[in-house]
Amino acid sequence: MKDLLTTLLTLALLAAGLKAQSPLSLSDAIQTGLANNFQIQISEMQRDIAANINDWAVAGRYPSINLVVNSSNSYRNQSNPAGPLTRLNSLSPSLAPGVEASWILFDGYRVRYAKQQLEQQVQLFEGNIKLEVENTIQRIIQAYYSALVLQEQLAVVEEVLILSRDRVAYQELRKEYGQASTFDILQDTDAYLNDSINYMVQLNTFESALRNLNLAMGVDELGTRYRLTDELEHEAGDYALEDLQQRMLANNHQLQNQMLSRELAAINTRIQESAMKPSLSMQAGTAYNIGISFGEQTLEFGTNINTRSLPEVAAKTFTGFVNFSAAYPLFDGGVRRKNIETAQTEEMIAQAGISELKRNLSGQLANTLATYNTQKRLVDVTTQLVGNARRNLEIAEERYRGGLINSFDYRTIQLGYINASQQRLNAQFNLKNTETELIRLIGGLVR
Repeated sequence: MKDLLTTLLTLALLAAGLKAQSPLSLSDAIQTGLANNFQIQISEMQRDIAANINDWAVAGRYPSINLVVNSSNSYRNQSNPAGPLTRLNSLSPSLAPGVEASWILFDGYRVRYAKQQLEQQVQLFEGNIKLEVENTIQRIIQAYYSALVLQEQLAVVEEVLILSRDRVAYQELRKEYGQASTFDILQDTDAYLNDSINYMVQLNTFESALRNLNLAMGVDELGTRYRLTDELEHEAGDYALEDLQQRMLANNHQLQNQMLSRELAAINTRIQESAMKPSLSMQAGTAYNIGISFGEQTLEFGTNINTRSLPEVAAKTFTGFVNFSAAYPLFDGGVRRKNIETAQTEEMIAQAGISELKRNLSGQLANTLATYNTQKRLVDVTTQLVGNARRNLEIAEERYRGGLINSFDYRTIQLGYINASQQRLNAQFNLKNTETELIRLIGGLVR
């Protein structure tokens, strides 16, 4: 009896600690998970990078203007023994600052297509963010309801554990009045100890599910425990396949991203085609050159040798230019044509990918809806089964206390109630997961 009391005290402490945890709703779990998800943050930063370079300047619409400074320095050392000017040393440094501009006026509309490409890339990254948010929400929903099912199963096991505990106390009382034998007490104690084991195993499984929920929410402290406040029971709606099909084709985020990829491939084809068209560019600039020359020279007339410094001479020159150049591609060995053919093939591949994805999504949608309708009926059947099992357990409890059935029969009915309750909870969990998948397929998890 001392060991039994110890077990009772341990289970009471475990149950009290479980009920003392902070409440957590599904909406709070989703908000926490979205705020902590690093992959979403990475996708958002990638989107910001794409938005930053989505500019006409990056596409090449505007001219490039540069401030240039050229420095030219020359040294001259001349020696001519036969002439009167026998030696000349001069240094001529010069500095030429200027401004140069280059502008592509026309290049087969390549700039326009490049800008469209940049815009499309921003939309593609936006779609990636929606996909990551969608996947995160689905993971959190599955983790939350998985833990919620185990929490509900734990409550059922606890309910049966309390009944087993009361049976042990009841048999102890009967034994005091000589109405129960040691064998009866041992049978009820054995049932209670088995229920205690089931409770501790179920509690450990529930805590593992909470750790998985923390992982899905991006909580660093995986041991954080909660009391889940949402309910598995909900009004399951009716869905028509044709309506879901239309909504899926219009809103499915995976399909939308595939269409954006096809548009990018089409833009790339137009960019490659622009290489076959003529191009026109303009170059303009100004320069201001300042040059200085100085040195010394030696003159010889017989024995008369005269060395003198050259006067410093400064020359200033201002120049300006505006030039145009046009080019038309005639021959490059077929490289441009092959690039166009490759881009067209990639565009066809992207289109084929869309067709394949539509087919796969349609198949997933039909199968998921069929599973959903079946699971709705399973929930209805298992709910009736639990109602019958609970009523049967209540009657068995009365008959057991009245001595009309033995402990073996009562235990069988008790286990039947546990199994029926777990079947209903599993059916509700599967229905919730299937409905979540349906909503994901039609793009309803993320607006």
